[in-house]
Amino acid sequence: MSQKLVTKKNKKVRQLREAHPAIKCKVFYQRDYLHLLVKYGLEEPDASIDSTSPTRIPGPPEIVDLGRVADAS
Repeated sequence: MSQKLVTKKNKKVRQLREAHPAIKCKVFYQRDYLHLLVKYGLEEPDASIDSTSPTRIPGPPEIVDLGRVADAS
């Protein structure tokens, strides 16, 4: 994905978060999408794709309530 399109996508997400702070969204980039296809066996690993492990530990993301973290301090 070209950097111009990534910047545009990030801007839209930033505007969404400013307008609707209660909505939580996750941005998936092309690299993330391709890793998911390989992870769930929908596509064979491709030599052109970086076949190293994903940049984070596999599994669901950890959700942290920042309000509770700030209150505990």
